[in-house]
Amino acid sequence: MTPIDPVRLEVIRNALVAASEEMSLTIWRTSRSTVVREILDFSTAVFDAEGRNIAQSARIPVHLNSMSDCLKRILEAHIPLEAWSEGDVIVTNDPYAGGQHLPDIQTFRPVFVDGKRVAIVGTLCHHVDVGGGAAGSYYAAATEIFHEGIRIPPLRLVEKGTLNTGVFEMLLYNVRQAEETRGDLNAQIAALGIGAKAVARIARKYGSETLSAAMSAILDGSERMMRAAIAALPDGTASFVETVDDDGQSEEPIRLEVTITKAGDSITLDFAGSSPQVRGPVNNTPAMTCSAVYYALLAALGSDIPANSGCYRPVSVVLPEGSVVNAQFPAPVAGRMVVNHRIATAVFGALAQIAPERIPAAYYAISYVYAVSLVRPNAKRQVYFDIEVGGWGGHAGGDGASALSCGLHNNTNAPIEMVEAKYPVVFTRYGLLPDSGGAGENRGGLGLVREFRLEAPEGSLSTNFERFRFPPYGIKGGKPGSLSSTTVTRADGSAVSLNSKVSGIPLQAGDTVTIKTSGGGGFGNPADRDPARLAEDIAEGLVTEEAARTLYGYASEAEKGEAA
Repeated sequence: MTPIDPVRLEVIRNALVAASEEMSLTIWRTSRSTVVREILDFSTAVFDAEGRNIAQSARIPVHLNSMSDCLKRILEAHIPLEAWSEGDVIVTNDPYAGGQHLPDIQTFRPVFVDGKRVAIVGTLCHHVDVGGGAAGSYYAAATEIFHEGIRIPPLRLVEKGTLNTGVFEMLLYNVRQAEETRGDLNAQIAALGIGAKAVARIARKYGSETLSAAMSAILDGSERMMRAAIAALPDGTASFVETVDDDGQSEEPIRLEVTITKAGDSITLDFAGSSPQVRGPVNNTPAMTCSAVYYALLAALGSDIPANSGCYRPVSVVLPEGSVVNAQFPAPVAGRMVVNHRIATAVFGALAQIAPERIPAAYYAISYVYAVSLVRPNAKRQVYFDIEVGGWGGHAGGDGASALSCGLHNNTNAPIEMVEAKYPVVFTRYGLLPDSGGAGENRGGLGLVREFRLEAPEGSLSTNFERFRFPPYGIKGGKPGSLSSTTVTRADGSAVSLNSKVSGIPLQAGDTVTIKTSGGGGFGNPADRDPARLAEDIAEGLVTEEAARTLYGYASEAEKGEAA
């Protein structure tokens, strides 16, 4: 194959990224639900003609790192490439066919130019509800995937340009927010059309053979860069254990153990020692576990490495079958981000032993997913779905960021004004939590409080939270971040503290829900924090004087004068 001019190669690479971004903008502009339009819980990507991820939008790494695995599973076990026709759209949400969890519906469309398949484009959207035992489809009592909603095997949603209306309507009959689901699915289909046209333009401009060669070169380039980044680390082995609160159905903690072996320009991550798969819905399939591993490695090693399937070639992941990181059918997986985030922090913890100045203390490490099933005065039902974040860990270069979405899920916040306009809730508090960041020479970022009052006659609350028992760890003498909590204060003033993972908690008009998220861990000995920075923290209300005295040995100017 004739080598491609480096300038042309870079032009084609960026054009493919732009095609992914065009799809992303299409979904953002045409979607209906707040989880897609406001929280931006969706992803788009371009794959080569064989299904390898080539380019992706700046969206959700946990999606993007696993979409190629889903596509590979579809091609190998369900619909082979030679059976794909121009205008087809393949859809699935099955975690046991390479998917994530049931709310994440993936769609793929082949791109043909002059009768030849030159690429595949794909989208993934988190839908606000796909049925199951709880509004929002996070059912804490689930013990098998059949409790979690409608499961879509890989099939043609669109065949040669014609919508399969029977399948489409069957999906809508099984969800609580049918019109929002209809709008979001239509947005995905429209985005695929935009992506297919964009990639076809590239193929026609440069030629299909040139595009194919460029795609191979892009993968090889990312592999070389990833190998170089790994090779720059010292050889060695390191292990780390993270502990998850529970599965929502027992009080038994979940152990996540990873051993990293780095040799030359390759790296192996072995999760032997991790807990067996659990009864509750926080299990991970291999696609999910690997997506967190790839995210952690790229975040730690490769800020300038183009993210695609080539990055994964130097990485080996060993997952014990039947474990919480490699659950077997029909284990429930809806709350998989409980474990998935902690897989990332376990990898970071092990990497910190190999490259201590590169790795920050632990971040909040959970997608604070909650859903409120609402009944309006007119008996109309709604599902208010939201995701919150917490604080990042302190690091060698400074303090952790406060209330900022971690790169693994990369969500944005839903503005409270928009939420209040659409749902019968009123927000009474939303802001940073003083003292929630772990103490350290470089402090952990702060978590936040989000509190709302129900204005509907009745409703019910479901949550998929974490960090109620095991806080984000500090590094190099830094203190852990704060714990999380959920409280419901009834209209009569009585209050009840909830467990981290619950479903169907009844709410009445006037009840208030208070959610507090974890701050990040601290980095370095708190005694080494610059007094001027600590005084600034106190002045800005980030650290109270009491905590400053207890954790940092702080003394005010008046106290210093008295001591003198």
